[in-house]
Amino acid sequence: MVETDTPNRVAIVTGSSRGIGRAIALELARGGHHIVVNCKSNLGAAQEVQEEAMSCGVRALVVQADVTVEADVKSLVEATCAELGRIDVLVNNAGVLQDTFLAFMSEQQWDTVLDVNLKSAFLCSKHASKVMAKQRWGRIINISSAAGLMGDTMRTNYSAAKAGLLGFTKAAARELAARGVTVNAVAPGFIETDMTAEMPVPRKEQALARIPMQRFGAPDDVARLIAFLAGDKAAYITGQVLSVDGGLHM
Repeated sequence: MVETDTPNRVAIVTGSSRGIGRAIALELARGGHHIVVNCKSNLGAAQEVQEEAMSCGVRALVVQADVTVEADVKSLVEATCAELGRIDVLVNNAGVLQDTFLAFMSEQQWDTVLDVNLKSAFLCSKHASKVMAKQRWGRIINISSAAGLMGDTMRTNYSAAKAGLLGFTKAAARELAARGVTVNAVAPGFIETDMTAEMPVPRKEQALARIPMQRFGAPDDVARLIAFLAGDKAAYITGQVLSVDGGLHM
């Protein structure tokens, strides 16, 4: 078992079967957190994350749930409490892109991106914070984006959702501070994931030209910051937005 100052703490990471979410779940597991791996459909990948987390000497649970549906979110929270006994950390990481120019964006594309990237954070925070408030201890960490700080071409839906997360973070931080629950946001820039792998070469070159460090980040760059915010050393940090973007937004 990993020696840690976070014994028996439990972390839910939404959308953690791959990409940044997977890296976050495994980093928290390495730090001694019991992990709830959440996915909507990719159960096989989620089970692989579960197995890797358990190899760190912690317990890990897979809960398949659509975090845009309140009944599913309630089931996710109830299953976590039933199996692991508590909820200490919630990382609202679930996200999706549906890129197109504003003039051609459908209502469905708008609604889907807002639901997955913003509504899910509301639903998960609503139900998990009730458990945290009773414990008088908790960490909610919302994964925003540089797109929420700067805007991004062909991503009015995504940028609006990620900017909305920032306002949500600050308001929730004010509400929950007296209960010992901190709420912060992390805004990654261009991170090497399946999403960036699918970017056309010209768009990648344009992105790299805007990053002072002249490289994309790795999922672990984000995960290490999440692990800090999830721990005791970040006890006096709340309502903040921290960028992990190689200097893209400054």
